[in-house]
Amino acid sequence: MASEQMADRARDTGGRPPPRPLDAIDQDILAMLQADGRASIRSVAERVHISRANAYARINRLLEDGVIRGFSARVDHERAGQGTSAYITLKIVQNSWRTVREQLEELPGASHIALVGGDFDVLLLVHTPDNRALRELVLTRIQAIPQVLSTRTLLVFEEQDLEPRD
Repeated sequence: MASEQMADRARDTGGRPPPRPLDAIDQDILAMLQADGRASIRSVAERVHISRANAYARINRLLEDGVIRGFSARVDHERAGQGTSAYITLKIVQNSWRTVREQLEELPGASHIALVGGDFDVLLLVHTPDNRALRELVLTRIQAIPQVLSTRTLLVFEEQDLEPRD
């Protein structure tokens, strides 16, 4: 019986073991790395009052468990030549999410894709050099996906990434 329950849990989590609970130290480490992904092991250990070996082991466990998915730079898209941002909502053919997602992942400038509930099915955030490139992306790339029934483009006038709170 126990092995059947474990198999059910593994299926529910995409074949991965279920997540382990995070304690206050893990939460502090996550907050620190979200604020500064380049923080050294030494500075993490000092801030959360644990040994460097413990900090190293905890960060590795968070990586192995998939809690930390990776490290990246926060980019100012306008300064990087991607001055036009938009959220694009899509209505798609029922049960076509995986196929559509694979095609959207390949789009230049796509930075976030979410399957959502409500008046539309997918929310896509894109960054393009200008409105002409955005128009081209929507009209010739996204609307050409056979499973996409309709789109609506919401132009972003101003955006601000929220910093993690301590």
